[in-house]
Amino acid sequence: MNDLNAPNALPIRLDFASAVGIGDQIHKSLRLAILDGRLKSGQRLPSGRDLAAQLGVARGTIRVAYDRLAAENLVYGAGSAGTRVRAQRLATPSDHEPPIDRPLAAFTRPYSSVPQPFQMGVPAHDAFPVKLWSRIQARAARAAIDHTTYSDPRGESELRSQISSHLAVSRQVRCHPDQVIVTSGYRQSLLLTLTALQANGRKAWIEEPGYPIGRRAMELFGVVLESVQVDDEGLRVMDGIESAPDALLALVTPGQHAPLGVTLSPARRHALLKWAIERDTWIVEDDYLGELQLDGRASPALAASEGSERVIHLGSFSKTLSPQLGLGFVVAPLSLAERFIEVCAMLLPAPNRSSQLAVTEFLSNGHFLRHLRQMKDVYTERRKIATSHIRKFLPGTVAAGLGLISPLPTKIDDRVIVDIARSQGLAPSALSHWYVNRTHAQNGLLLSVTNLHMRNIDAACEKLAEIITSQSS
Repeated sequence: MNDLNAPNALPIRLDFASAVGIGDQIHKSLRLAILDGRLKSGQRLPSGRDLAAQLGVARGTIRVAYDRLAAENLVYGAGSAGTRVRAQRLATPSDHEPPIDRPLAAFTRPYSSVPQPFQMGVPAHDAFPVKLWSRIQARAARAAIDHTTYSDPRGESELRSQISSHLAVSRQVRCHPDQVIVTSGYRQSLLLTLTALQANGRKAWIEEPGYPIGRRAMELFGVVLESVQVDDEGLRVMDGIESAPDALLALVTPGQHAPLGVTLSPARRHALLKWAIERDTWIVEDDYLGELQLDGRASPALAASEGSERVIHLGSFSKTLSPQLGLGFVVAPLSLAERFIEVCAMLLPAPNRSSQLAVTEFLSNGHFLRHLRQMKDVYTERRKIATSHIRKFLPGTVAAGLGLISPLPTKIDDRVIVDIARSQGLAPSALSHWYVNRTHAQNGLLLSVTNLHMRNIDAACEKLAEIITSQSS
């Protein structure tokens, strides 16, 4: 049998600047080489130590790649004879054509599954009121069948009324139901807003660090981005005014910054609204968690402030109820309401009626507010427990909203940690991915606490600690 321990014997080329993780690149290269016959049945792969030294990566990264190949029945352990290639059938083009999903590589996976430990952006799977929701959803599905005409593209009238009433109580936002437009979530809300504002080719402030999906969505729309630093008081408004005073809009998370968790200070709120009024520009408020604030009482929405006529308010039920609902909303200022309605009617109508009817009942019967109160208690306790566990091996960990921020040593690449963790059933996020300027990006992990509980937290934290240790050596 041929031995592959000679330098450069394996067909592996690494791109350390790629958004695709190093571990994924190694696994993909070996997998393709096995399936297309370049690596023959019975051939021995280099030891993890040798290959790691050859490629300049951590041994743990190689071990994970080999484990993934073994799980796919492509290699097997032969004891002292090492890791060897298993006999394969002849490959077909569909076997080794890479998936067309590179744009998704940097985002949290898995999709369409039970949430994994540390996964950002998903509420507590085990605390969702399944029985109650199932009864409500069944009634909504039956009611939706009774109507065969096209639905109101703005969303069901009663749901828009319930959202308007809820915002008045929870976020101090005063708006007419006709200012509310129901969407499929944050992304449709943002697309609706950019289209209504005709933002293509115009400048926009974005937070640094800031939500990667919002940033990339605006780039795809043709918006010229101006990143504005965030500190302990939130967006540094004067920096934005200095660098891009003529921006058309500012996309901000003032209630609870994503990902740092800070709240925009009163002085900064005033400065931001003052800029929008004086420059005749727009503030797009991403109120992604609404009143789900764990540290004290949530501050009122920007759309509740004096100057709210310059604020476009985006909300969602994805993080408070479930992303599977596919429901969010926009509150358009009165001066823009007809424009927003026209865009949603022609291009971006509200999603399926049955989900809207179910959320309407959930809101109108008080279930939503009760659910939020319960979730605050659940998340507060889970964050407390998670913090005590994770600080044992990442002592710099701090709380941030519904998660934790854990700085990593500079010699450890947070994106590599994330790649390895995903292959082992964990789903942390890389803090560096939230920065536009990678040279100044903070190196660390974003760890959601929403799906950490007594049944999984010990094992999840132990596994994460092992991964970090393996990259430290």
